[in-house]
Order: sequence, then C-alpha cells, then structure tokens
Amino acid sequence: MFVDRARIRVTGGAGGNGCCSFRREKYVPRGGPDGGDGGKGGDILFVADKELTSLLDVHYHYHWKGKPGGHGSGNNRHGRNGEDVIVRVPCGTVVRKAETGEIVADLVQDGQQFLAARGGKGGMGNTHFATSTNRVPRFAEKGEPGEDVEYLLELKLIADVGLVGLPNAGKSTFLASATAARPKIAPYPFTTLSPNLGVALLSDHRTLTLADIPGIIEGASEGKGLGHEFLRHIERTRLLLFLIDLGDPDPLTTRRILEAELAKHSPIFQTRPRVFALNKADVPENRLRFDAIRPFFEEPFLISGLTGEGLPELLEHLWQRVDVIRKTPEKESVPEKEYVYEPPFTLERCAGGFRIRGETIVRAARMTDFNNEEAAAHFQMRLRKMGILKALKRMGAQEGDSVFIDTIELEYDPD
Repeated sequence: MFVDRARIRVTGGAGGNGCCSFRREKYVPRGGPDGGDGGKGGDILFVADKELTSLLDVHYHYHWKGKPGGHGSGNNRHGRNGEDVIVRVPCGTVVRKAETGEIVADLVQDGQQFLAARGGKGGMGNTHFATSTNRVPRFAEKGEPGEDVEYLLELKLIADVGLVGLPNAGKSTFLASATAARPKIAPYPFTTLSPNLGVALLSDHRTLTLADIPGIIEGASEGKGLGHEFLRHIERTRLLLFLIDLGDPDPLTTRRILEAELAKHSPIFQTRPRVFALNKADVPENRLRFDAIRPFFEEPFLISGLTGEGLPELLEHLWQRVDVIRKTPEKESVPEKEYVYEPPFTLERCAGGFRIRGETIVRAARMTDFNNEEAAAHFQMRLRKMGILKALKRMGAQEGDSVFIDTIELEYDPD
C-alpha cells in the first residue's frame, strides 16, 4: 500500500523531577541539601531513510511519545535522561506544521534529521536553591513537560526523470521495459493509481531513476482524474519526459493540455527541461504518422514501450541531459536573517484577569510545585525580579485578580 500523506502528533518526554533531600551521616550535623536533578526527557526525531518508500509506518501510528527522564535522588544523584525516539520517514518527506501549513523541514538526504519535539528539561534539586539566607530549602523543581506538536507529512519522490502523459499513453509499459519496476498494466484508463519508481541500468554502472504518476487529463487542477493529486511526486525531478501516443488524434492539443495542467499545479514546471517521446511505434498505422507529427515537438524520439524499440537511445539521451543538470551548480538564494527582538514577557488583559506570555516565565511556572509554600514563594520572587509584578500594578491589577500563565491560574498579591 502506497501512502504519501500522513498526520502525526509527537510529544517529547517529560523531564524528571528534582529531588528534595538532605545529607544524613553519622557525626555530620546539618549536612545540608543534597537533592539531585531530574533527567532530561527524550526528544522525537524525524530521520530520512532511503530504504523506505512510503509513509505507511507513520500513517497507522498517529501519536509518538518520548521517553520520560528519571527523577533525581538523594546524595546529588542525577536522574537518567530519557532515550530519544526515532521516527523513520522516506527520503523526500516534507514536514509541515499542522496548524499553519508552514514547511519546517525537507528531508531529502539519507540520514538527515529534524528535531520534531524537544524533551522537557529536568527539574533542579533543592541543592541549587540554598542561599546564605535560606540554607535549608525544602523544595525542588518539577520536570518540564515535553513539546507537543502536530505535523503534516507529505512525500515527494526523488527521481531524475518524471514521466508525463495522458491515461493509456504507455507510461507504465515504458517503465516496465526500461527498469525492473513492475507496475500494473491494463488496456483501460487510470490503471496506475499511485506513483511508481524505477531505476534504469545503463552501461558503465550508470543509473537513471524514473518516476511514473497516474495519467493527467484536462481539468485535473479542478479535481478531475488522478494525475494532479500526484504531480508533487515529480516536482523534484531534474527532467520531464512527455510520452505522447502516436495514435492520438490531436497530439498538439494533448501537449498543450499536459503543459497547462503542469503550470496550474506549480510554476516550477514551466522552467523544467523536457524531452518528448512518441510511443507505440509497434502499431504500423502509428509509425506512418511519425513524420507528420514530428514538427509539433522538439526532436522527438520514436519508441515502443512494448517492444523496447528506441529505448536505449532515449535512455542514453536522458542520462546525458540529467548528467549536465547534475553538474550545473544550483543558484541558492540565501534569505536574509531577520533579527526580531522578543521581550522576556508580554502582559495583556483577558477575560477574567490578566495573561502573561513568555518562554522563560511559562517554563518556570510549569516546573513550580505550587502546593509547596516555599516553591510558590520562590516563584513569586522570580516574578518580582523580572518586573512582572510592577507591570501588573501599572496596568491596574487589584488584589485578588486572576493571573493566567499557560494553563495555570494564580491570584494577584501585590505584597
């Protein structure tokens, strides 16, 4: 089963809790705090794997969770870090954020990685909170929850040559003759229901990868047929091979239809190099039409996917064209990096009170045990040092007003 789209949710492992502990040893009075830190939660990584050809594995496994970090313990023992979880995807996978559709990664090369969800930070033990005025801190941090993100995965096959043609133009027959691929072949339209990939072996150990997609018909951009749904699989190809049936009553109109549908799908196809091959030369009536059709195409090849006639010459020409493109350095437009100032926190009025946003303060709130009076007092001291309490006062906050930080609701106390 071929799957080229999948929705996936990833949750990084939660960090381990810090430990609240004190050293207890004979003849050593007041040993002091010795609580260890919690371990970091495991990350979720997307890794490109050349052995995979479909998103089938992740299609049936929607939610991936990272391993949690171990809790700290006494004697300053650090909790173990959670193991990372590897999600293997085929080369050519595009990763988008589910909410916005923004592309965040394009995994093209084998072994290429993308950090999909970061594991939570481990909480600090009470050792870190000892000061000259508080030598016996009776609190520790909780572990931070891991990131929770949803992604849309979209597979775009990586091939040298993309086959383009109407249904029953003989693309699957051509692919079967030129490569070891075995696509379904039948005498009716839309036999090919999903993309096929094949590798042609040439002399001197040269290879050429070809991608075949379902036939394209007029109106495909409006949802007709199947070809437009899979056109993204030939977006990465270096060269397009147009297969035209010699028995087509109007091959020039066919060419215009194919080029128009390609342009509607993506502007990148307008500049993509192309080669034309007139197929089904094994039919005598078709062969007689070759000279009349030739002027409508740029140096077309006469081939027969069924008998293999003309295929060696065509494949050699395709390889030479692709080889030139491979050696031509691509012009990379390096976008200018924008430096945007981000304040340490933002404060705004909301229904029922005030809402505080900011990575630092949200992380601190998530890692605070508000059931512990000392931990809550320590968090309020952080609010005061960051200037948040003054900002609330300037905005007219009154004692008892609700203050929201992430999913946590607190009560404003100016003292």
